[in-house]
Amino acid sequence: MDTTHVEALLGTLTVLGLLVLMVLPAVIGIVRDRRIDRQIRQAEADRAAAERRDAPAAPAAPARAARGATPHRTARAA
Repeated sequence: MDTTHVEALLGTLTVLGLLVLMVLPAVIGIVRDRRIDRQIRQAEADRAAAERRDAPAAPAAPARAARGATPHRTARAA
């Protein structure tokens, strides 16, 4: 191998190394965010399961004639 091939290889490796250094923090952040999202979903599922398990058995609610007949709550200014 002559020096031009070695220089070209070193230049390519340098560019690839810099690319990895530039992209690595973004990849680490994406992986971390996905892990946190997974933990949040699991915690929500666990909380919902605990609420279902701990909730007293309520009598069945009577059927309503129309969906629009239920009162709606409006937002109030703080």
